[in-house]
Amino acid sequence: MARLPAGSPHVPLAERLRPRRLGEVIGQQHLLGEGQALRVAFESRRPHSCILWGPPGTGKTTIARLMADAFDAKFMAISAVLGGVKDIRDAVEQASVLAGQGRQTIVFVDEVHRFNKSQQDAFLPHVESGLFTFVGATTENPSFEVNSALLSRAAVYVLQALTQQDLQQIVDKACAIGTVPALEPAAAERLIAYADGDARRLLNTLETLAVAATAEKQSSITDTWLVRVLGERMRRYDKGGEQFYDSISALHKSVRGSDPDASLYWFVRILDGGADPRYLARRLVRMASEDIGLADPRALRLALDAAEVFERLGAPEGELALAQCVVYLAMAAKSNAVYKAFNSAKALVKREGTRAVPMHLRNAPTQLMKDLQYGAGYRYAHDEADGFAAGVSYWPDGLQAQEFYQPVERGLEVRIAEKLRDLKSRNQRGT
Repeated sequence: MARLPAGSPHVPLAERLRPRRLGEVIGQQHLLGEGQALRVAFESRRPHSCILWGPPGTGKTTIARLMADAFDAKFMAISAVLGGVKDIRDAVEQASVLAGQGRQTIVFVDEVHRFNKSQQDAFLPHVESGLFTFVGATTENPSFEVNSALLSRAAVYVLQALTQQDLQQIVDKACAIGTVPALEPAAAERLIAYADGDARRLLNTLETLAVAATAEKQSSITDTWLVRVLGERMRRYDKGGEQFYDSISALHKSVRGSDPDASLYWFVRILDGGADPRYLARRLVRMASEDIGLADPRALRLALDAAEVFERLGAPEGELALAQCVVYLAMAAKSNAVYKAFNSAKALVKREGTRAVPMHLRNAPTQLMKDLQYGAGYRYAHDEADGFAAGVSYWPDGLQAQEFYQPVERGLEVRIAEKLRDLKSRNQRGT
């Protein structure tokens, strides 16, 4: 795919700022940092098929292009939204010609989850033969959206939404090349919050600002001017001047406080301010785990269902499912017992370090391991009365048993607490 020179005035800002070297990539250091998985793959100079899974605007296409450059391979892009089997056949033909010339090919499939099973299957024989390296990009969980046969032949790399610091670096780069006037801190902060981890959205908005600034001979971008130019979608999330994350905090606390009306108010305020509903869906899933937990396990499932409904319907239709979830979460029984237990367990592991697994809890798949007493003395709970081996310790030797999880007397956790008390009593009796 031919690209205009980066300095051409006709090239979109996103393309002008696209990294040309691995070291220029902003974000994804958990994959591209020194010693990390993708960095090692680049340095090995041995391309392998992979799937890049992450939110929009996180660098999936950029990484695929850099992969082709690093391996001196021909980069061929197919859009699963616009393409079909014919595009796959064309890619195979071109890759065959290049292979005859001793050159590698990387076939990049954007939105690979949009291809149906037969279209995805069309890649399999060529991936297996090594005719080309397959790189798929998806915003959807590949476990559900990519055929298992193709998935088994590709490494999956999970990309993360860019942080505020990452996005600030991108703003600084855009200003440094003279394309965009300098942004005052308040304007930059609003713009970064609006981008919500999506570099493409940030750059497209910056480009809109640059055109408007040139037309109005604006030497710098103020918060007031930015709101006037970009209109309703950039309006502050509340008229009192609080920032985006303050509004999110208000929503979270209203849900935690079991006030469905206030929760709906903040939910609508945040949507009205232009926030990405997908971000809100992620926050609702978090609330279901952090503030409701096992007091009402249905809350987490409902939050996941609401997120899926929005993905299927989009805005505005899918927003109703999110609103339904907000009301349910607000009215659900509350418990942060699992949240507190998880944090306590993390703190203990950090403090205690690695302790050996007791012999009776070890697996013994080989005769040698059995001879070494792996698994010796283990009591199979299903063979015991009520499926419970009373008196057995599942903790490392020398580590006192902990009670991280303290269920509250609300919702389902009332019954869980009763069960725990009974099991503890039986453990003490040993029967």
